[in-house]
Amino acid sequence: MTLSTGDKLPDATLLRLGAKGPEEVSMTSLTAGRKVVIFALPGAYTPTCSSAHVPSFIRTKAQFDAKGVDEIICLSVNDPFVMKAWGEATGAHAAGLTMLADPQSVFTKAIGMAFDAPPAGLFGRSKRYALYAENGVVKVFHAEESPSTCEVTAGESILAAI
Repeated sequence: MTLSTGDKLPDATLLRLGAKGPEEVSMTSLTAGRKVVIFALPGAYTPTCSSAHVPSFIRTKAQFDAKGVDEIICLSVNDPFVMKAWGEATGAHAAGLTMLADPQSVFTKAIGMAFDAPPAGLFGRSKRYALYAENGVVKVFHAEESPSTCEVTAGESILAAI
């Protein structure tokens, strides 16, 4: 079942790289009582993800802040070491975006957004989507038809929808 507007986000344990190594973070703790934007993509360092998707949220971060969004989270089926390095390389960390790993695709599968792209060497990855949630309830959900497209899931599109 694919996630849709009005659904409660399922809990899952995600990872981030902290000062002492990998740290577990629950989706419930990230979203409880908060306004969050979560955008997910097929993989760190992949072309559209690096050149369009992450930059769109860096460009719009201040506008999301002005709308009362507490946190913007970038989620990918990668490990936390890659997500930290990619966040530094793209400027996402400096811009205040949170980079989280879903290494076993638990959250991604739970919301029906897993996919494989064997010709590109991508297996068990996330489709490209972006959502806005309040207190863990999805208020806006956009997904791209093609993994190489970043239009309805770009920061500007989600910003306009909330």
